[in-house]
Amino acid sequence: MNDLWAALALVAVLEGLVLFAFPGAWKRTAKELLKLPEARLRRFGAGILVVGLVVLYLVRGG
Repeated sequence: MNDLWAALALVAVLEGLVLFAFPGAWKRTAKELLKLPEARLRRFGAGILVVGLVVLYLVRGG
């Protein structure tokens, strides 16, 4: 369970770092994302999910 909390904390750190370092770029990206169809966003999200799971599997010694 500690690994889960550590992973969630790391996500928060990375998200906060992006917002802190590049707020203008983040806002522009968010505006562009609003223009994309939901189906494309779902595919993009699914791709990120798969890549994350594969990396996690490899890192954890699978």
